[in-house]
Amino acid sequence: MTASSPLSSSAHPRVVGADGLELRKPHEMIVMVPRSARVTLTARRIYTVLLQVSQARLTSMASMPLADFMFEAPLAAVLRTTGSDGADRTAAKRYLGEMRSLEVDWESTAPGDGVKWRGFSMLSEVALEVRRGETWVSWSFPPSIMTALREPSRWARIELDVLARLSTYAAIALYEICVRYRDNPGGVTSRKPVGWWTDALSNLPGGDRREWRKFKNERVKEAVAEINQETDLEIELIEHRQGRVVDEVQFAVRRRARSPFATSADKPVDANLVLRAETLGIREIKLDGLIKEFGDDRVREQLDALERRAANSSLRAVDNAYSYLRSLLRNERDAPAPVGADEESEVESPRTQTPADAATPEATSVVTPAAAAATQPATPADSAGERIRLMRKEIEALPSAQRQVWVDRALQALAAKGLLTAIVSRRAAQGDVMHGLLGSMVVQTYAAATYGADWNAV
Repeated sequence: MTASSPLSSSAHPRVVGADGLELRKPHEMIVMVPRSARVTLTARRIYTVLLQVSQARLTSMASMPLADFMFEAPLAAVLRTTGSDGADRTAAKRYLGEMRSLEVDWESTAPGDGVKWRGFSMLSEVALEVRRGETWVSWSFPPSIMTALREPSRWARIELDVLARLSTYAAIALYEICVRYRDNPGGVTSRKPVGWWTDALSNLPGGDRREWRKFKNERVKEAVAEINQETDLEIELIEHRQGRVVDEVQFAVRRRARSPFATSADKPVDANLVLRAETLGIREIKLDGLIKEFGDDRVREQLDALERRAANSSLRAVDNAYSYLRSLLRNERDAPAPVGADEESEVESPRTQTPADAATPEATSVVTPAAAAATQPATPADSAGERIRLMRKEIEALPSAQRQVWVDRALQALAAKGLLTAIVSRRAAQGDVMHGLLGSMVVQTYAAATYGADWNAV
């Protein structure tokens, strides 16, 4: 699928691509021109992460949340997703506060589209609070941005690990424009007046526009060089003259092999993992240690298994979620892969255990996968993940009143297992019911009641 392909009504934007975290940024949000004040590099990076986290949440929800819905994430995780080591935390708090009053114009890069939204605030609301010694940020967007994020008709695929390596505002702004044309047969961006490019690549309000010749030498050349070195794009400035004066500009865009600088160490942390772990009672600092040891892909997979294990009413409650997750990861790493194993399978096979392992709570139960619904007999080709996704779609297709019945039952089940935390309750009240631990419990509760207690037998 190209960056300009339309999104079908049944599809959702992917959150994690083959190369790392990605944001499917709507075309109408590609160009951001400040109107009221300067936008810093840190602020733009943070804002992109907020968009990515929000899109992940929106696409996991059965319907658009209410107008007062607030997204949330630990501030440290947001900063790490930008590629920061956390040293910008004090500045980030200030920038987040400023985003609520900072007005920008949003504009598409398509010819003739012009300004989409004029004078929009970057955030409708933002709040910072300390929870268990960690600073959390909560935020909301204007309704039009919410709609565009959840159901973009056209988008550009923005990879967050690439943005983390670009060191100037102009480079990030130019990369986001050019990436839309990565697979365009013409291989060039739209042709625009020099003033348009100055506004699009500058972090200053449009009224402070620089002369193109100076702006090119000060900002554009450096941005082009950095994009060519650090990303999978190779771009070239093309100037069009009216007489001796450059009046219009565009860029040639070619895809090339990923830069050798793009190592796994450069990939940012997924802030959504922190949210899911927090729901299970695993603190960010402990999760961070697991991510550093095993990588976020492995942690994400085993967090899926832990959520299913916690939601399985036929198994006893997990006493220590962190220890259980750590054991899953270590067992996966230490055990040899079975011949012909399906990498997509979510079946938890018993591992070879030491006497010490056998004494741990984690070793007393085996995580079983969810199987197909009764109407679809399981076959070796069916992956448990696909069957769970089909069950989720079935639940999401229910009328809201019927779906709420299963949500209420899932909340009661979580309460009985001692897993109904304040975070889970708050998200349920906001309508975010098909994500994380609560979503797993909704699936388990609905499937067991609809298809029988052995619905997940293999």
